[in-house]
Amino acid sequence: MLVLFETAAGYAIFKVLDESKLQQVDSLYKEFETPEKANKILKLKHFEKFQDTTEALAAATALVEGKLGKSLKKVLKKVVAKEAHEQLAISDAKLGGVIKEKLDLSCVHSPAVAELMRCIRSQMEALISGLPPREISAMSLGLAHSLSRYKLKFSPDKVDTMIVQAISLLDDLDKELNNYNMRCREWYGWHFPELGKVVTDNLAYCKTVRKVGDRTNVATTDLSEILPEEIEAEVKLAAEISMGTEVSEQDIGNIRHLCDQVIEISEYRAQLYDYLKNRMMAIAPNLTVMVGELVGARLISHAGSLLNLAKHPASTVQILGAEKALFRALKTRKDTPKYGLIYHASLVGQTTAKNKGKISRMLAAKTALAIRYDALGEDTNAEMGAENRAKLEARLRQLEDRGIRRISGTGKAMAKADKYQHKSEVKIYDPSGDSTIPSTSKKRKFEEVEGEKSEQDPVPVTKFKKPKKEPVAEEQEAETAAESPKKKKKKKEKKAEEEPEEPKEEDEEIPISEEPKKEPSPKKKKKKKEKKAEEEPEEPKEEDEEIPISEEPTEKKKKKKKKKVKEEEDE
Repeated sequence: MLVLFETAAGYAIFKVLDESKLQQVDSLYKEFETPEKANKILKLKHFEKFQDTTEALAAATALVEGKLGKSLKKVLKKVVAKEAHEQLAISDAKLGGVIKEKLDLSCVHSPAVAELMRCIRSQMEALISGLPPREISAMSLGLAHSLSRYKLKFSPDKVDTMIVQAISLLDDLDKELNNYNMRCREWYGWHFPELGKVVTDNLAYCKTVRKVGDRTNVATTDLSEILPEEIEAEVKLAAEISMGTEVSEQDIGNIRHLCDQVIEISEYRAQLYDYLKNRMMAIAPNLTVMVGELVGARLISHAGSLLNLAKHPASTVQILGAEKALFRALKTRKDTPKYGLIYHASLVGQTTAKNKGKISRMLAAKTALAIRYDALGEDTNAEMGAENRAKLEARLRQLEDRGIRRISGTGKAMAKADKYQHKSEVKIYDPSGDSTIPSTSKKRKFEEVEGEKSEQDPVPVTKFKKPKKEPVAEEQEAETAAESPKKKKKKKEKKAEEEPEEPKEEDEEIPISEEPKKEPSPKKKKKKKEKKAEEEPEEPKEEDEEIPISEEPTEKKKKKKKKKVKEEEDE
């Protein structure tokens, strides 16, 4: 019988010298108490050593998954196939089935074989000759670490710490480049201020300054490698009529050194950006396809790691980076922000302002799925991200072209999906409600209508035409009844003269519901009293308003009485 034993250093194949000992499973460990006893039962036939840790990891992972590795297949073909009649004792029954299927070797796996493997492990250093113990322990430690990383899907290629550091450095380089460019333009602007307006690109500006130096050298310097022909001609023309001051050679030397620094930093930034792009495509390909390298790296950096970002829901991914605005909105009870770092994604940037909120919400939902797929999935392709991006682009075109169809009906007409706008009705102040006395215009219209009715019906019976007897008017009637018939005749004559003038005075003050009051004749008093008894009593407010109307005739009567008294005295 042959025994296949796997170690961190390589594959070992032993030949069993005394198979009868294997039948005593419970007492088998006593036969391996010393190396001498172990060598009496087993003999090393072949040992295949691994070249490095990578080969050891590949072999170990194949054994863990129950597969037949390339190195193991070579060993079995080389050693065991020569003795095909021998049985092969293995520790994994699944691996034995694969070996029997591919190499047609009879494999054995039993409790006795498992106990034999434990015994071999206890005396491994003595049984495997030519392998120092220190080397075995070092290879075992390295393989254990590599295998643990493989089981946890924590390979060195998946380390996102490099992305966090790279994006932070990229942002710092951008800030420093802006400061250096501003300082270079301001410094050289004292000597050649017109160059800053002609050459707008910062890198081209610094290269031009480094190559030209003093502005007097512009005419003899070839700038075709740096600038286009039109801009080069403008620079040479501006150098001839420049208003800048003269500077020394030492100043020009310092400015050139600053330009060298700007160019070097710009080149390093481009190199760092390429590195970041490659790392993002290796670690989070679906996230990169959805939002781009820079935005994806900033999201990972903000969350701390790709795994922490995968734990966030889509709503958090949407506003990640806008925490300050979010808490301020919650504190002041205003609208919360619609987007954070995801605002800089290309899909959100190319939409109109009206649809930015919708697209950012949909993009955050698909991005959250892509992040979880990258962090926890086994595949490293970007197919899922490409599919989701295509869906979002189609949805964006639908929103931009107003391609939303009606759910019911023929579906030919476009549905109205305009943004809600609150349209409040502006009410104009109506001053007519300030007073119960209506305006003159309404009263005149009412009188015209009543005049037409009176022409049609000579005796109209309406509640509005019935005059009211007020307390002041009743007292006056009592006084007039007590007077002599001569005075009554004189009063009637004077009233007849005054009647055409009274309506003109009362047009401005009498309400719509009342007509200008005339002093009732003694014949009509009884009829008016009967009609008044039938009418309901009106509100006190109306009576209060009507009192001043009846005061005018009483004052006139008092004046008339005084005149009559004076006339009698004179007589």
